[in-house]
Amino acid sequence: MNNYKKGFTLIELLVVIAILAILSTVVFVALDPVKRFRDTRNSRRVQDVNSILTAVHQYIVDNAGSLPTGVTTGQAATEIGTCGTCDDLGSPLGPLSTYLKTIPQDPLNGTAANTGYTIAADSNNLITIGATNPEGGITIEVTR
Repeated sequence: MNNYKKGFTLIELLVVIAILAILSTVVFVALDPVKRFRDTRNSRRVQDVNSILTAVHQYIVDNAGSLPTGVTTGQAATEIGTCGTCDDLGSPLGPLSTYLKTIPQDPLNGTAANTGYTIAADSNNLITIGATNPEGGITIEVTR
């Protein structure tokens, strides 16, 4: 009579678990989810900056070259939002409310008061929109 039981030994199970742990660690490190989330938020910031700049240009075209209320020629970068020192461009009566449903907010820490985006107009009326908190040491800024 054969007294052998069918199944796996403890050593075999431990080897399989160790291999799975090593493979999952390698895959997790290779994918680097922290970097992927950072890149995703920065992509959103680039898209938001372009949306705001497009709305500003639509406003300028529709208003015979006038800059939106609160934006002046030669102005240094000012944050967009509803705080006391911000340029309020998107409130229900703001100049960009016709072109944007709401002013975009930084995906990590933006609020209506401090959106995380800035606007500036140089002496030639070139508008620069930038993100104040890009991640990964990059600069997100578009001028047209």
